Amino acid sequence: MKKTLSVIAVSALVMTALAGCGSNSDSGGGSKGKVKLEFFQNKTEAKASFDELVKKFNEANPDITVTQVNPPDAETVLKTRVAKKDVPDIIGMGATDAYAQLAKSGVFADLSGDLTSNIQPAYLNMLNKLTGSETVNGIPFTANASGIIYNKAMFDELGLTIPKTWDELIATAQKIKDAGKTPFYLTLKDSWTLMVPFNSLSTDILGIDFYADRTNGSVKFDSPQFREVAEKQLKLLDFGEKDMFGKGYNDGNAAFAKGEAAMYIQGVWAIPEIQKANPDVKLGVFPFPATNDEASNKVISGVDTLLTISKDTKHPEEAKKFIDFLLQPENVQTYIDEQKAFSAVKGVNQSDESVQGFNAAFESGAIDDFSDHYIPGAVKADTIIQAFLQKKNVDAYVKQFDTEWDKVANRK
Repeated sequence: MKKTLSVIAVSALVMTALAGCGSNSDSGGGSKGKVKLEFFQNKTEAKASFDELVKKFNEANPDITVTQVNPPDAETVLKTRVAKKDVPDIIGMGATDAYAQLAKSGVFADLSGDLTSNIQPAYLNMLNKLTGSETVNGIPFTANASGIIYNKAMFDELGLTIPKTWDELIATAQKIKDAGKTPFYLTLKDSWTLMVPFNSLSTDILGIDFYADRTNGSVKFDSPQFREVAEKQLKLLDFGEKDMFGKGYNDGNAAFAKGEAAMYIQGVWAIPEIQKANPDVKLGVFPFPATNDEASNKVISGVDTLLTISKDTKHPEEAKKFIDFLLQPENVQTYIDEQKAFSAVKGVNQSDESVQGFNAAFESGAIDDFSDHYIPGAVKADTIIQAFLQKKNVDAYVKQFDTEWDKVANRK
């Protein structure tokens, strides 16, 4: 889900990504016959974790050398490389509309078979739903989750309990505000962060099937349910810090680490960054209660990283060997411990105390996918939402969503 983007020109990114990759080729110069594989992945915050796993694999497989490539704005770089028919051997990416479109265009290998035997079915089903196909083109590796991160010490100080409904959430925020503290630290400068509350509100109020219905034309954004989403997005602004439009993701992590707010509407990916800034901070999480029906309020969880292979790689067996290595329980455990993520592999559990508030939802199946996985990237939902929160015009907001959706649909 985390989508930290760079403003570096795409052309420069492509040159960087292409330089020295050696994709789909064997190495020469004294190591004849040694297989070289490029592992292209999109999560900048996971680079160090993958570096260690790549090193471990290379040491155990002296006949194979895997090299990690992790450029800024990786999704854009990947699309450009696909257009140039320079597809990396192995790819790690999110379960987004970009993945769905590439899978539908036949870029990825069919990975049905042994690699899926130990994967949680719910996450495989999410990918199938996203692509509209039963063909397995991606293997779920890890899942993430978003909701509300809270400062345990501040909740204890103010005598607060975990809100289970929307009305309880707003009442809790008001109590915090009345106590002279900031209820939510909002990072509206970085438009991607606005998708976190949007995903909870949209998924719980509208349901994921809304987006398939919007594609076939049976619903519109200009509807009572989506207007409810909009009104609740605006309501959150009443409880943010003064300069919320001037603060971005990194600001939010640092400020929350210092105790400058009681709650932070973010995903578990933010927790390692907060803890780096303040190792002593006591954090907890709870599902974002988007509605007043407690049973409808889900933890938003989807495939954070899936693993796939180019259909045209020259080394499919070695590429599968690397993916199989990553899926080994001890390697998944190492990764999720460092990243505060959740495993898509059966029997591997996240035990970090800070995220235990999501356990009940995972155990009961009260999870659902990120809405923005089903919104075409070209719609630019994040910038639509950012503009809406600045202008606060609900009528213009729903109209713009419908207009941009139709523009993108008409291009296909």
